[in-house]
Amino acid sequence: MWAAIGLISTLAWIVLLVLGIIALVKKNGKAKKWLYSALACFAIMIIAVIADPSTETETASEKDSGVKTEETSKAVDEANTQKALQASEKAADKEAELKKAQEQKAKEEAEAKAKADAEEKAKEEAEAKAKEDAVPREYKAALKKAESYAETMSMSKAGIYDQLTSEYGENFPPEAAKYAINHIEFDWKENALKKAKSYAESMNMSDSAIYDQLISEYGEKFTKEEAKYAIDNLK
Repeated sequence: MWAAIGLISTLAWIVLLVLGIIALVKKNGKAKKWLYSALACFAIMIIAVIADPSTETETASEKDSGVKTEETSKAVDEANTQKALQASEKAADKEAELKKAQEQKAKEEAEAKAKADAEEKAKEEAEAKAKEDAVPREYKAALKKAESYAETMSMSKAGIYDQLTSEYGENFPPEAAKYAINHIEFDWKENALKKAKSYAESMNMSDSAIYDQLISEYGEKFTKEEAKYAIDNLK
């Protein structure tokens, strides 16, 4: 009802206001009447708008809507925050699991490598022992004699071989002497240097004479390279 009254009073206010303005222009004495009537209609229109319950309902509805919208927005934000936290926690858990899996894999690989290395070492040791066991006693004896000559007498490789096979020396068979020479590990250049020092100190020989004695087939039988090293380092 108030909405209809408000609409009618609004239309009447407009019409009366127009008539008042026209009368005011024509100066026919009716302007005051129309303007007062327009003012009355305007007052009725204001009263109708204020009294209309739909306005209050709409305002309340808008207010409720605004509150609900704010609450909904807050709820959405909280939900998004919760989802973000859950996603972050899942990512952290996944990263931790991946790191743990990588560490476990690295540990297993290290253990497998260590086991393989141990097995390979055991295999090599077993093979070496088997080879050693298969070597004849005389061959082993020839090798020990060769090491003794190299250490105590600073002999050359060729000189040791001759001593091992000589009928006036050790009298080993050539095969045993060859085995000894092939398996002995020694610094022959240092032996040549020791021999050179011995000749220089005990016999006061020249560098040239010492060199010849070192490479001579009737002397020490060192190689030319070994003899040169000895002369170059002789002091």
